[in-house]
Amino acid sequence: MEELITGAEAMARALKAEAVDTVFGYPGGYIMAVFDALFAYKEEVTTILTRHEQGAVHAAQGYARASGKVGVVLVTSGPGASNIVTGAADAMLDSTPLVIIAGQSGVDKLGSDSFQETDLIGITQPVTKWNYQIRTAAEIPWAIARAFYIAREGRPGPVVLDCSKDAQAEKVDFHYEKCTFIRSYQPYPSINETKIAQAAEWINSAERPLAIVGQGVQLGHAQEELLQFIEKSGIPVATTLMGRSVLPASHPLNMGMVGMHGNVAPNRKTNECDLLIAVGMRFADRVTGDEKSYARQARIIHLDIDPSELNKNIHADLAIAGNVKYSLPAITALLEPSSHTQWVESFRPLQQLEEEHVISKDLHPQGDAMTMQEVVRLLSELSGKNVVCVSDVGQNEMATARYFQASPSRLYVASGGLGTMGFCLPAAIGAALGSPKAEIYSVCGDGGFQMTEQELGTIMQYNLPVKILLLNNNYLGMVRQLQEIFLEGRYASTRMQNPDFVMLTSAYGIPARRVDRREELQAAMKEWIAAEGPSLLEVQVEEKGLVFPMIPSGHPISDMILEK
Repeated sequence: MEELITGAEAMARALKAEAVDTVFGYPGGYIMAVFDALFAYKEEVTTILTRHEQGAVHAAQGYARASGKVGVVLVTSGPGASNIVTGAADAMLDSTPLVIIAGQSGVDKLGSDSFQETDLIGITQPVTKWNYQIRTAAEIPWAIARAFYIAREGRPGPVVLDCSKDAQAEKVDFHYEKCTFIRSYQPYPSINETKIAQAAEWINSAERPLAIVGQGVQLGHAQEELLQFIEKSGIPVATTLMGRSVLPASHPLNMGMVGMHGNVAPNRKTNECDLLIAVGMRFADRVTGDEKSYARQARIIHLDIDPSELNKNIHADLAIAGNVKYSLPAITALLEPSSHTQWVESFRPLQQLEEEHVISKDLHPQGDAMTMQEVVRLLSELSGKNVVCVSDVGQNEMATARYFQASPSRLYVASGGLGTMGFCLPAAIGAALGSPKAEIYSVCGDGGFQMTEQELGTIMQYNLPVKILLLNNNYLGMVRQLQEIFLEGRYASTRMQNPDFVMLTSAYGIPARRVDRREELQAAMKEWIAAEGPSLLEVQVEEKGLVFPMIPSGHPISDMILEK
C-alpha cells in the first residue's frame, strides 16, 4: 500500500535506515522541517545542538574518528551552510567520513540571491568527495543512500547534500535501499599479485628497510595486520602524525614519529634506508620536507587505497593500490622471518642524541616555568588504558603527538592536513559521544581554545565528560616560535591578552581550576582526571617555550634543529 510522507520525514527515516544514532547541527528556517521530523525519533537518534556550525562539523569528525562510523551534520542554508566549509575541508584532507546535510531555499528562488541562499554546491565542490543538490522529495532516499556509501567506502571523506525547501515539503512514496555499488566509483582497487610478490622480494633482500605508516592503517582496521607484518619482517617503523595510534608507542620496533617536529632517528634514517615501505600515508610535505632530497638512496614501495595518492608527491618504485588490510598480509605471507638487529640498533645513538638535547630538557626543565611537554607526559602517565586524546593545532599539538603515549586503545586525534585551530574542543565533544566508555581529553592552547570556546555550552547542555587541559602560554605559540627563530624575535600579532579562563568556564557550570606551580600539578591533575563529568584544568606554561626537534619548512628532513 502506498504511504505518502514528506521529504523531511523521508530524510529522517533514511538516516534511521543507515543506523545513524547521533546528529550534530544547528537549526534554521530552511532545515527545521528535518529537525522536526527527527524529533519524533529522539529516543533512537540523538540530535546535538552545537553553538556554531563549524563546531557541529568538527564534533561529527571527532565522533567519526572515535567510533569508526559516519559523522552526520544538519544545518540550515546561507551562513549556516557556508560555516561548514572549514570542517569539510579538514575532513577531506584527513579522510574523515561525514554526511553534511544543508537546507536550501525553494527551487524557484535558486540563483536569485534570495534570503539566505548561497551556492553551496559551488562552494564545497573542491573540499568534498561528492556533493549533490536535492530538488525533489523523490531524490532524497537515493541521495542519502549514495552519500553514506561514498562517505564511508574506499578512502573515506565528506559528502554534502544541499536540500531544497521544496524537497523537504513535497510528499513521496518512501522506499529505501542501501547503496552497495556505483558503477563509476570503485572504492577498493584490485590488488596486483605480481606487485605483491615483487614487494616481498624487495623486503626479503633489503638490509636497511624502514616502514612509515599512516592513518590509512587505522581507517582500514589493519592494526593487527601491521603488527604481524613488522614482527615477521623485523622492520623498524615510524608513524606519521595521523598514524600515531596504529601501533603501541612502547613497541620495540616503533621508532617514533616522522615529520617537521618528529623524532630525530626515523627522520634521519629515512635518508639512510635502502628500502622505504610507505603504508597508508600520503607523503605530505610536513613528512617529506624538501621532496627533491627525500629518500633518494632508497627503493620506495607505496601501499594506499587511493590510486590518486600513488606517485603524486613522491615517486614510488613500486606502487600498490588497495586496502592495506588485504595488501599488507598478502605481502607478509611471502616474507622470510628476519630481525635486522644491526640496523635497528643503529637508531639508538640518534635516540640518545634526542634524549640529551631535547627530551631531557622538555621533561626536566631547569627553570620554574612548566613546559607543555612535561604536562602532556604527566597526562599520559596518569590516564587510563581506554582513552581518546584530542589535541588542537600548534605547539600543544606537537607536544601531545610527541609525549602522549598512543596505541590502538589510546587514540590520538588531531587536525592533520588542514591544521585547523579550534578543532579540538568540538572534536572532543564528538569523541565523547562516539566512544562513551573512553576517557576523553581535550588538549588545547589558549589560541585554539578561544576559536571554539562557545562549545562549552554544548558540553554544559549535554553534561559530556570532556576533560579540557588548557595549556596557556599567552601566545600563538607556534607562530611565535617561527618569529623567534626566523624573524629575529619580532612577535607581530602573536601576544594574546586572555580572559580569566576559570571564570569563563565556571560561567557554563563546568568546574575549573588553574595551576601555575609545578608542585601543585600532579595532585591537581589526579583530581581533575578522577572527577565525574566535564572539567577544565588550566596550566600556565612557559610563555616562550620552544618545540624541538624542528625541520625548517622546505628543508631536507636531515636538517633538524635540536635546540636554539
